[in-house]
Amino acid sequence: MIDKRILEQVITEQRNELAMMQDAVLCSRQEESQVDLNSNMAQVVIGVRRSGKSTLCYNVLKSCKETFAYVNFDDERFAMLNTDDLNTMLEVLYKVYGNFKYLFLDEIQNIDGWHLFVNRLLRQQMHVLVTGSNAKLLSGELATYLTGRNEQIELFPFSFLDFCHCKGVDVETPSTKAEAFRRAAFDEYLHQGGFPELLHKKNKVRYVDTLVDNILKRDIEQRHKIKYVEMFEQLAHHLMNVSPLTVVEGELASVLGIKSNHTVSNYIAFLKEAYLLLAVKRFSNKSRMRIRAEKLYPVDVALMDGRQNALAAENLGWRLETIVLVELLRRNRSMNRDVFYYKSTTGYEADFVVCRHNVVEEIYQVSYDISNEKTRKRELRGLLAAAKETLCNNLFLITDFHRETLFLHGRTIQILPAYEWLLQTNSL
Repeated sequence: MIDKRILEQVITEQRNELAMMQDAVLCSRQEESQVDLNSNMAQVVIGVRRSGKSTLCYNVLKSCKETFAYVNFDDERFAMLNTDDLNTMLEVLYKVYGNFKYLFLDEIQNIDGWHLFVNRLLRQQMHVLVTGSNAKLLSGELATYLTGRNEQIELFPFSFLDFCHCKGVDVETPSTKAEAFRRAAFDEYLHQGGFPELLHKKNKVRYVDTLVDNILKRDIEQRHKIKYVEMFEQLAHHLMNVSPLTVVEGELASVLGIKSNHTVSNYIAFLKEAYLLLAVKRFSNKSRMRIRAEKLYPVDVALMDGRQNALAAENLGWRLETIVLVELLRRNRSMNRDVFYYKSTTGYEADFVVCRHNVVEEIYQVSYDISNEKTRKRELRGLLAAAKETLCNNLFLITDFHRETLFLHGRTIQILPAYEWLLQTNSL
């Protein structure tokens, strides 16, 4: 059992840190509208470390102007905390905060059995906000733990719209000057990525290095008791260096000297679970095809080459493709739509297919530069092949700066510059 005095000391310190944020101007996020403080279900915000989950919850709670209590479990003094200590913690919270009906539990996945505590609070009519950096909490594990008493909000690093708002970039005025500033902001976003704290960090490489190290060691190696740490970390960095990558476990095992394909599969699952990597399955009406050859992307372009000794090439096309994927996930997952990639049996490819159930609603191709006629034709052929097979007529080609409307083979293709498409508040 943890000493009650230590609990009170930590919670009091955390309350003081929270008080220091009272007058700070914090960037609001579109996802804040998904949080329902009046709900009798836990509001669960899931995403990669340092994506802004705590700030989002704080903004929502601050705006409601009700008393709330706060605990951040990502504190080394809570390392030995277990479920038996949580009732004592609740007692200390009432002592420090007084009466409250909202409780904010930050990075709670670090405590085994936390769901029992949260379920009890919900039965007592407490309004609970929970954050976590583990994708398993977003799926079956969370549904089992909270027996359906949860509403889930997935948060990625800053969108380009968030990025512009935080930098004071005008996203609406149609003037030449305003558009030039938006393009300049996008060039910065394309290279820097969307982790909120990178906007204010001078040594960005050190920040990204520390972030990745924390995710690997604290969110994966400790949680899953990784035995071959060096091998696991080599795989993680390799995947970030070469992404986007279609997974072939045997090839990865051979390159890294890992004896078992099963071990590679497990390691990749852990990286996805911690939101370091995102996976896109191949589009097919056949289930066995969808579970094979998934493509991996980093959750943010900062992870591609922003790490020390990454030695990754600056491939603007891959960076743009990654940004478009994350934006599509941001727009569609909360709407119960899925994102796949398309590859025909004859070799035609389209980067992303957006589906609701078994109906394809949008198809996206991404190409940084289509000024080369060969590249342009290849990208359009892939779009049209996907459209023909899926019977979808909402076709988009996202580029760096090109803007055009094409009519080909009875279909309309919208070619849009990325900075313009990313600032649209709703999916087309």
